[in-house]
Amino acid sequence: MRRLTKKKALTLVKELDAFPKVPESYVEATASGGTVSLIAFTLMAVLAFLEFFVYTNTWMKYEYEVDKDYSSKLRINVDITVAMRCQYIGADVLDLAENMVASDGLKYEPAHFELPPEQRLWHMTLLHIQERLRVEHALQDVLFKGALRGAPPAVPRSEDSPSSFTACRIHGHLYVNKVAGNFHVTVGKSIPHPRGHAHLAALVSHDSYNFSHRIDHLSFGEVIPGIISPLDGTEKISPESNHMFQYFLTIVPTKLNTYKISADTHQYSVTERERVINHAAGSHGVSGIFMKYDISSLMVKVTEQHMPLWQFLVRLCGIVGGIFSTTGMLHGVIGFLVDVVCCRLQMGIYRNLKEAPLDEQPNGETLIPTENGVQSEETL
Repeated sequence: MRRLTKKKALTLVKELDAFPKVPESYVEATASGGTVSLIAFTLMAVLAFLEFFVYTNTWMKYEYEVDKDYSSKLRINVDITVAMRCQYIGADVLDLAENMVASDGLKYEPAHFELPPEQRLWHMTLLHIQERLRVEHALQDVLFKGALRGAPPAVPRSEDSPSSFTACRIHGHLYVNKVAGNFHVTVGKSIPHPRGHAHLAALVSHDSYNFSHRIDHLSFGEVIPGIISPLDGTEKISPESNHMFQYFLTIVPTKLNTYKISADTHQYSVTERERVINHAAGSHGVSGIFMKYDISSLMVKVTEQHMPLWQFLVRLCGIVGGIFSTTGMLHGVIGFLVDVVCCRLQMGIYRNLKEAPLDEQPNGETLIPTENGVQSEETL
């Protein structure tokens, strides 16, 4: 009974076979079939190789949500060189609530405004990268993938005597409230004031005014080496002593999660404006560099993603099966068309033979045309 049950089960399984085997005696190999198979295998190999590169690659996914973190502090990272001596200028932040932020985290370092050849070459390269980033926005994804955690490389200090320096490098960081504010560099050191703050500009001669500047780095949030901010590498030359440079920034909180780092940083967009201060011509204001920033209420989450293994296998099976089925159908259609054309040619030959007239000879014999062109004689 058990053997009979097993035989019935095997018979049932065989009847459910969706891949019946054709005996080899019924299979005929042709040159056209071999050619199509060779083309199909080549396409499979090429597409599978390209699909493997897609599998090993990653892409950045962008998500947007409301920024609910309103109590934390915002870090401002600054590295700017101004073409004035350090004792003549001061930098600080005044937020929307008229609160002056202490600038203890900023360092004033005497420097040369002109860059040496090696740093000038890097500066020109940075400007070229900035130009490409404005055109090719997808390059930002490459920068996100290449971001690393750690301190940025230090700028080498000059060995010249302090008296030969004519510029001032202001670098460091500040922590401010997450509200709109104004970071500025202007004449004179800042002092507290009941209505905000003031700068001791009266102690500085107008002849020493020169707000030509170079922004080596300006970012918000955690410093991430490899990320290039929009103002990095910006250099402005002031043609007049009384000159105002204004930068209007919109800061967007950003959470960056890649396979290398996970950090909370900020992106920003910027528009700029500059003008000469001339009270006689109606152009009023204060000479200096002003960066007015505002913080967006939306937060961007940037996540690096990778194709899962199961999806790669499914796509690979789709490539193999699709090419195999498509080439099989094309081979069948082409073979059918060839057979139709050949059959019509054969039918045309037989039709010409049937409609050809019979040639009669004087002796009563009739010549009948044949397929190979040879005439046979028949006696009437």
